[in-house]
Amino acid sequence: MSARRKAIETACAPRNPLPPRTTVASLSAAPTLRGFCAIGAPRGRILPMPPEAASTQAPPRESAYRRALVIANPVSGRRQGESAGKELSAGLQRLGIPTELFLTGCAGDGERRARALTDETDLVVSVGGDGTLGEVLTGLFGRKVDVGVLPLGTGNALSADLKLPRDVDRALAVFTAGKTVDVDVARVNGRLSFLVVGVGPDAAVVEEVHRNRRGPMTQWAYLPATLRTMLRHRPVKLSVELDGEPLEGTFGQVLVSNTIHYGGLVPLCPGRVLDDGRFEVFLFRRGNLLGLINYALKAFLRRIPDKTSEVRLARTVRITSPKPAPCQIDGDPAGRTPVVFEVLDTRHRILVP
Repeated sequence: MSARRKAIETACAPRNPLPPRTTVASLSAAPTLRGFCAIGAPRGRILPMPPEAASTQAPPRESAYRRALVIANPVSGRRQGESAGKELSAGLQRLGIPTELFLTGCAGDGERRARALTDETDLVVSVGGDGTLGEVLTGLFGRKVDVGVLPLGTGNALSADLKLPRDVDRALAVFTAGKTVDVDVARVNGRLSFLVVGVGPDAAVVEEVHRNRRGPMTQWAYLPATLRTMLRHRPVKLSVELDGEPLEGTFGQVLVSNTIHYGGLVPLCPGRVLDDGRFEVFLFRRGNLLGLINYALKAFLRRIPDKTSEVRLARTVRITSPKPAPCQIDGDPAGRTPVVFEVLDTRHRILVP
C-alpha cells in the first residue's frame, strides 16, 4: 500500500481539472418489469454536477486521481442513494476531481457502466449495498482501479469487515487519503464472488427472499423467508472436495467465505485475511432448522468449529450432491449443484480508513 501511494504521488503532478459534465443523457429506453430491464442497454442516468456544488466549488487542489465515476443505486438506504450520490459527487468535484454520477435503473446497470469505464477514470465509487458493489466489482474485473464504497444497503458485509464509514464527509476523507487493501475474487460456476458462497438451506432462504421480493431489500425480509424455508426444507447431503482432496462424510450446509461476518451480522472468522489467495470453508454436518439455529448461536459466541462442524482454508472447492441442492453467490440465487469454486489471481483494490 505504501508503494502504491508513493507511485501515485510521484506520477500525479498538479493539474487543472476538466470541466464538469453539464448534460443529462439517457442511455436507453428499454422497458422494465418489476425493476428489472429487458435485454439491452442500461436504463441508468448520467447526472450533471448539482448547481449548488458548482456555485460553492472551492479552488481545486492536487489530487491523486484524474477522474472519478460514482455509481449509485437510487433505492438503497431507504431511497437515499440518489441524494447521497449527488452529495458525494459534489464533494469530489470540490476536491478538484472531475466526477461523473451514474444512477442505476435496473439490475446489471452498475456492471455495464463499470465495464465501459474509460482509461482516464482511475477512481470508481459504489453507493449502495453489496449488490451494487458486486456489480461494480464484476464490471471492473481485471482493471487496475481504486474502488471506494459508500455503504447504504441492507447487508454491507464487506463494508462492515473493513469498517467503512456510512457518511459522505468521512467517506471523502477515505477516498482522498488513498489507503487501499486488496480483496480476493473467486469464480463460481462462471460467475464472480468476493463475499460468500452458500450451498444448502441458506441458499434456499435466499431464493425464497428473491422470489417474494417487492421493492428495496430489507433485513426483515429474511425472517419470514427463513421460517417458511426451514419448515419445508429437507436436509441435503453435500459431498465436498477441497484443493483436489475429497472430505469424508457429507454435510448439510457449506459456506465458502471471504468475509468476517456472514450477511454483515453473524461473525464467522474474526481473523479473516482478505487477500491470502484462499477462502474460508465452513462445513456443517447438520442442515436442519435446529442445527442451523445452533450453529448461528455458536458463531455469535465464537464457538465454531465444534463437534459437528469444520473450518478449512482452500483455493478450490467442488460441491456435489445426489439431488440438486440450491446455491447462492454473494446473496443472489445461483442455481443448483454441482458447484465449482476457484480463487483467481486477480484482486480488487478497495479504499479503506
